[in-house]
Amino acid sequence: MSRDYHEVGQRIEAVVEGETDAIALMATVACELFHGFGDFDWVGFYRVTTPGMLKIGPYQGGHGCLVIPFERGVCGAAAREGRTQVVPDVDAFPGHIACASSTRSEIVVPVFDGAGALMAVLDVDSNTPGAFDAEDARALEALVAAVFSRP
Repeated sequence: MSRDYHEVGQRIEAVVEGETDAIALMATVACELFHGFGDFDWVGFYRVTTPGMLKIGPYQGGHGCLVIPFERGVCGAAAREGRTQVVPDVDAFPGHIACASSTRSEIVVPVFDGAGALMAVLDVDSNTPGAFDAEDARALEALVAAVFSRP
């Protein structure tokens, strides 16, 4: 599926220009992505709060899981491995955590700060099977790098 990440990215860049607070940045990115694409049914961040642990951050959509250890689920795999996870069928992912029973597919992108340290993961869920592909991965990786990896 082709999505206009360029337009959404331009809106995000315009809104966050000069902003350095990570929570404000996360809230803006989650909001713009959620409202920018009709099949993004949940968009949010899980922040690294202690070694090996993710805690929910700003998000749009229904309730998310509050805490996710690096050892569990798609978010944990992205954090643990430091690489994007594209999951076309969440039921086929070993150890998937069903925060919402309606979720059919998911993409999770690690978010690194300007020093290269993992600070969070961006989690996007869809109620549509196979909603995400390599194009989405590249676009979301570029977007989070542009917003969060600034020196």
